[in-house]
Amino acid sequence: MTGLLATKPRPADVPSLAEAALWQELELTPKPGLVDTLNSGSHRDMDHALFVRSIMAIAPWFSRFAELGNAHADKPADAQLRIIRPMGMACEQAMYVATGGVNTHKGGIFALGLLCFAAGRVKNVSADSLCCEVSNICRGLVSRELAARSGRATAGERQYQQYGLTGARGEAESGFATVRKALRQWNERSLHGLLLRLMAVNQDSNLVSRGGIQGLRYVQGYARELLANGWDREALRRMDNALIERNLSPGGSADLLSVGWVLAAIK
Repeated sequence: MTGLLATKPRPADVPSLAEAALWQELELTPKPGLVDTLNSGSHRDMDHALFVRSIMAIAPWFSRFAELGNAHADKPADAQLRIIRPMGMACEQAMYVATGGVNTHKGGIFALGLLCFAAGRVKNVSADSLCCEVSNICRGLVSRELAARSGRATAGERQYQQYGLTGARGEAESGFATVRKALRQWNERSLHGLLLRLMAVNQDSNLVSRGGIQGLRYVQGYARELLANGWDREALRRMDNALIERNLSPGGSADLLSVGWVLAAIK
């Protein structure tokens, strides 16, 4: 009996994994168009030190998201967004204070905050249970916040209306379907490889905001070419230069990379 207990796996500490995922994403270098240890990618208002301050401000909130999910675990999934949103906004404010108003991790707060919140709600934490719970929490989010809006449209609403892109909301409502598909195809165990797989398929709203639908297709095509023909650090540096020249930053894929790292770590 003692031996069995000794080998029993410990429950996943999702808040700690979420923090570790942000550090893993930041330190990954080279990272085309994104802030890394070499340069600031396509961002003139960000650098590595700013991201460090941002992560340190965000990290304490992940355990709070999980605690909040646990405290309201008896309530139905469709009531949860109203519960988590005030804390999400408070976490964003902590980020903005640390960064002087620069949006470094808003997408990461949304995605990882939902994962941590879901971890507090489910009885048995697994990659599948977390994704299913996030999907349940976000059910109907796209139709409510993108399809049915009126008046002055936000960037996300315009992208939905013009191109049918659902952005971070759609990815969460799908239970991170893009991430899970990329993880199933990911054999090289390199985070660079996972990032390329995400960039090849992700309908990244950051790229559309910066370069239109042509910018999105350019990055997707570039990533697919590297995956098909092989890549190394020098190829990634060339891609970095190409994206910087075009002012393109696949920030949405960077957020999904963090999600993917958490899900892979749990498995």
